[in-house]
Amino acid sequence: MNKQRRAELDKIVLKLEEAKADIETIRDEEQEAYDNMPENLQMSDRGDAAQGRVDALDYAVDAFYEITDNINTAME
Repeated sequence: MNKQRRAELDKIVLKLEEAKADIETIRDEEQEAYDNMPENLQMSDRGDAAQGRVDALDYAVDAFYEITDNINTAME
């Protein structure tokens, strides 16, 4: 891989890392909101939906790790 394409991929990885950090912040806020719900509300449909959002954001963060790992492998 030439320098130019490697540099372009480095920029993309940086943008992905920034997006991942933003998603992690939102996930943490959602988790905090869930944790601050009364226990009876956590066990309700509303609580299940909130936990589902946290789980989905966790999966999104994991996907960013996989994407950046694949890009870094391509640049080796």
